[in-house]
Amino acid sequence: MSDVQLTAYNVKTKEKNVPMHDAVITKTARGAYMAQGNDGKGNKLTTLLGEEKAMAAIKAGIAKQGW
Repeated sequence: MSDVQLTAYNVKTKEKNVPMHDAVITKTARGAYMAQGNDGKGNKLTTLLGEEKAMAAIKAGIAKQGW
């Protein structure tokens, strides 16, 4: 699973599937996984992830673990 890529919806520019840079994955209070990063242009991005995709992104080195 080396082709893992984190994407999110950009609320500011209304673009879908924007690649996320400098992602940090955290756990919410209810146990869900959330990735926060930016789009490379200064806009912040946030998206919810499943456990499998979150762990795969951390393992691949795309995102940092924030907990």
